[in-house]
Amino acid sequence: MSDPRIRQIKIKTGVVKRLTKEKTVYVKEIDQQKVRIERLRGEGKDEHVLRKEEEILQEAQMMVPDSHRRLVKAYEELNDYLKNEDELKELPDFGAALEVLKQAKEKIDID
Repeated sequence: MSDPRIRQIKIKTGVVKRLTKEKTVYVKEIDQQKVRIERLRGEGKDEHVLRKEEEILQEAQMMVPDSHRRLVKAYEELNDYLKNEDELKELPDFGAALEVLKQAKEKIDID
């Protein structure tokens, strides 16, 4: 039978990986939306269109702090779990979890 601790590592690793990607997507969406709004302003689009595009930008901006908070929480949970399961460090899933933590830490520190 499979060790339930390995399953927990896989689950927690998946959560951190998903939240890292989610935050990255929101940040990228904000940048793209700002460029789009400037382009529409340059083209002289009417105020209604610009307001709708700015609403989309604001929604994306509101999601970044939320996804950041969830990412930090998931990062800490996985990090703490790995510290408590040190005897599993020879397993490939443990190494994969450490790599995901490293990638997530870059997103947490930069943004």
